[in-house]
Formats: sequence, C-alpha cells, structure tokens
Amino acid sequence: TLTQELIGTALDISGDIDIDGTSNLDIVDIDGAVDMASTLSVSGTTTMTNASNATQLILQSTDADSSSGPVLELFRNSSSPADNDATGLIYFYGENDASEKIAYGQIFTQMKDVTDGTEDGSIEFYTLMGGASTLKLTLSPTESVFNENSADIDFRVESNGDANAL
Repeated sequence: TLTQELIGTALDISGDIDIDGTSNLDIVDIDGAVDMASTLSVSGTTTMTNASNATQLILQSTDADSSSGPVLELFRNSSSPADNDATGLIYFYGENDASEKIAYGQIFTQMKDVTDGTEDGSIEFYTLMGGASTLKLTLSPTESVFNENSADIDFRVESNGDANAL
C-alpha cells in the first residue's frame, strides 16, 4: 500500500490494475484487448495499423430496434460556423507503382448555409483520373450534378435488357 508519490523509471505489474481517478500516460503500448465501459476521448492524430487486409475498425451496435445503428459521427464543432465551412473530408489512399502515397478517392462535405432553420449542405465525390483528382458527383441544396467540370468520361444508366434506360 502506497500513500505517497512513487517515482521510478520502470514498473512491472503482474495482475490487474484498477485506477480510480485520472491517469496521464505519455506512451501506452497495449499488447492485448482493451475494454472501455465509458467514453474515449483522443486528441491529436490516432493511427491504427494492421499488417493484413483484415478490418481495422468495427463500429458494432447490439441494439435490437428499428433505429439506425451503429452510427459514425463526424462533427465540426466550431465556435463561429460560417457558410461554406467544411464539415468533413475522407481520403481513400493507396500506393502507386513508385511506392508513393496517392489519394485515389475523396468525399468532401460542406455547410453551404448555416442560418438557423434554413441550413443547407453539400457533398462531393472525387476520384483520381489521369493523375488528377476529378470531381465526379456533387449533391448540393438545389441540384445533383454528374461531371460538373466536363471531364472526358462516359455516363451510363443500365437496366435489365434496356440499352437506353435513361
């Protein structure tokens, strides 16, 4: 039993640790499973690495009702929101044959109008085309646009046995 501060350069504990209060840890290396029964708050950059093609992140809801779940929330919590502020950007990266990290796809969202009661949002989908990020689809408050910047791409709508479905 310790009742005062313990200062040391190494501590090896075999067994359980129960911390009742706040812990400030500079580096944590956990080799086993982590089970958190409360909210996890992480500031800074977080990297999850897996040396296989296995899933890196699973959001699992065990609720058995008709509500949506699980839910992934990206929240731009600004003290001064303004029209056209970004609300999120998701990159889909891979490497090319020169081992360079390349963004092959992106999803970008914006708050087009932040006026209370008349809020508007937009979402844009980009893919890499000939080495350049190309806007393919925009869903905005007043329109849905495919190929806004007139890239040299085909547009096709298919249906069962009908070559001209549009």
